[in-house]
Amino acid sequence: MNRAIQWTEYPLEFAFTARTSRETMRRRSTFLLRKPSEAHTEGWRYGEANFFESLAPESKADFVLQLKAYCNGTIEYDDITSSALRCGIDMLEMPVADTEWTRGQAGIPINGLIWMSDKHSMRRAISEKIDQGFKVLKLKIGGIDFEDEIDLLRSIRASFSPRELEVRLDANGSFNTGNALERLKRLSDYGIHSIEQPVPAGLLDAMSELCRESPIDIALDEELIGLTPDSCKLHILRDVRPRYIILKPTLCGGIREALKWQSLAEGEGVGWWMTSALESSIGLYYLAAHVSSLKPSMPQGLGTGKIYTNNIGSGMSLSSGMLYGGAPNFDFEFLNTLEWQ
Repeated sequence: MNRAIQWTEYPLEFAFTARTSRETMRRRSTFLLRKPSEAHTEGWRYGEANFFESLAPESKADFVLQLKAYCNGTIEYDDITSSALRCGIDMLEMPVADTEWTRGQAGIPINGLIWMSDKHSMRRAISEKIDQGFKVLKLKIGGIDFEDEIDLLRSIRASFSPRELEVRLDANGSFNTGNALERLKRLSDYGIHSIEQPVPAGLLDAMSELCRESPIDIALDEELIGLTPDSCKLHILRDVRPRYIILKPTLCGGIREALKWQSLAEGEGVGWWMTSALESSIGLYYLAAHVSSLKPSMPQGLGTGKIYTNNIGSGMSLSSGMLYGGAPNFDFEFLNTLEWQ
């Protein structure tokens, strides 16, 4: 059966050189989906399968094969192993909740992301985020000299106490088992809220030990990548015992799987927040709409849509560290000019 779902690969251009401890990016592609919808005045419901080549377990060729097969009706949702594709289908199929955010009446508090760069550029980015009204900053670390990163944190705390400005760190697995605990102890001098993935994914025994001994609360991120049975989710939550987990639907099995992670985490007393993963404005909108229905108790890791020079208009806006939405208001005229398959 042909599901009448169309797709297109859309190239995104960064407004800056985006660095993590794993890679440096100036451009990347994402995959947009759409299907006919009488409920939308423009006639289409959109979604985004944001294939993340450097982190996805499958190859791009396998992802595209599954994408084409699903759109052509030759495989079912449960047969799909790609988290990105499941996430895109979830955006197409799951109802968008009627919330204050989707009505444009309230914002979602988010963290201001500080990308890796040289120390002076990062210091400037920190000042810009504070001037924009962010009360929570997330710094990616592990890409420059550790002493320079310590100096950045020292300068933040010279002006803002932990009560005035929350600081989260994301190490992207850049520490090793030999230096991780020592570095966590040094970082703890600067009132750090939490640190994501201090050591690489897969080192569960080492991560479990760090979660027990670290003076900073640890959040798991890359450890959640892939489509995993609930028994494996519980194994990670119960045996590693992180303080938080970071839910990235495009990498952890889709929105429905992120819901399972959330439910299991809450049952185990583990906190969570949701993070976008370089989606375009389309994916970001649906992730934010989904988050708004969960009534989160802490600032989320959603983006702002400003990292790309050619992002798709969405109607979302940022004010004082809050992401505001409303009804889907994408640039439908532009979307219709793309080459859909």
